[in-house]
Amino acid sequence: MKKIGIMGGTFDPIHIGHLTLAEDIRDKCGLDMVLFIPAGDPPHKDSGSIAKASDRYNMTVLGCRDNALFEVSDIELGRKGKTYSVDTLERLRELYPKDTEFVFITGADSILEIDKWRHPERLFGLCSFAAAARPGYKNKKIAKQIDFLKEKYGAEIDYVESTAIDISSTEIRKSISEGRSVKYVVPDDVIGYIAEKGLYGFAPEFYPEFRIFSKRLKNELKPSRYRHTIGVAEEAFRMACIFGEDAHKAYVAGLLHDCAKNFDRDKAFELCEKYRVELDDVLKKQPDLIHSFLGAAVAENEYGIKDGDVLNAIRYHTTGREAMSRLEMIVYLADMTEPGRESYTGLDKIRKLAYYDLESAVAEALNRTIGFNREKGRVIHPLSLKAFEYYKKYYGRK
Repeated sequence: MKKIGIMGGTFDPIHIGHLTLAEDIRDKCGLDMVLFIPAGDPPHKDSGSIAKASDRYNMTVLGCRDNALFEVSDIELGRKGKTYSVDTLERLRELYPKDTEFVFITGADSILEIDKWRHPERLFGLCSFAAAARPGYKNKKIAKQIDFLKEKYGAEIDYVESTAIDISSTEIRKSISEGRSVKYVVPDDVIGYIAEKGLYGFAPEFYPEFRIFSKRLKNELKPSRYRHTIGVAEEAFRMACIFGEDAHKAYVAGLLHDCAKNFDRDKAFELCEKYRVELDDVLKKQPDLIHSFLGAAVAENEYGIKDGDVLNAIRYHTTGREAMSRLEMIVYLADMTEPGRESYTGLDKIRKLAYYDLESAVAEALNRTIGFNREKGRVIHPLSLKAFEYYKKYYGRK
């Protein structure tokens, strides 16, 4: 006989609160496994206000895949109309051996409403319940309700104290929509999926910097360079979401990374002198590299950027450097991989790596860039050479 926990929910998105609760109850109730069941069209939710069932299912699979005792079922996804727990449990009874014991995992507060669920008299005959509550939480109303349900329906309900984390999916969606990090609250693979699919409606142009800076950038940059700039800002934002970095800072750094790109030579040298940007011998021989160093000075003095990490991401986005911060790596890679960037040999590989291994992607990008510039007979900046020496240990890492 197997004892299987049932963890139903919208999972919009799945987060560590769901996962820690499932694991805690699995351990305390001696469950052989926990079956996660993303709701198809839940009766208590407006279907237009939640992510697509397929996306919620995929996120749940990603969130559960590191635990061999967690499985995910799509049993509710293909069902037409509202999906009810009683119908799901009856179907599970048909699919699993007759002696399987199902334990429905729920929050203790839900017990107060459970007799209002669809066909409670049938539901209590199909499974027992684990009602999870935080340690020391005593609620006479819930205790009274459990006694009532046991007497009326013969319900089996265990009141289980759990140290699981109380997290709000609504707050997670709000954080994502505002560009704030949800790392350690949502599994990394799930964050990556959210960023890749553009879930939860974040529009980067909501940032005030877009409204303030974009008009000037549009006037000072060539149209193709402006399109590239927006592409880099959006790509840096996506990557920051994946790696739990500050997406707002990544977007601003991407937005300003080429702010000095289209200055003519005389103006560039004039501004370098004005803002005391030191030009080494390589920069003097290869002025195309100046814009990143000058860009950091312009961003600070003319756009009012004071954050050192943002300024460094702008400063080193062309040459790179050894031991870059994660934000620096993100902007360095976004400059190469943004969707509008013309394809070249090795770009697809760098794009794939950039979504799950920053250091390997940087090593690949540096190797490709140094090789390309050598073929063209260009002088390689020492910062790039030192960067590759530093990151080459990650080259080809799996």
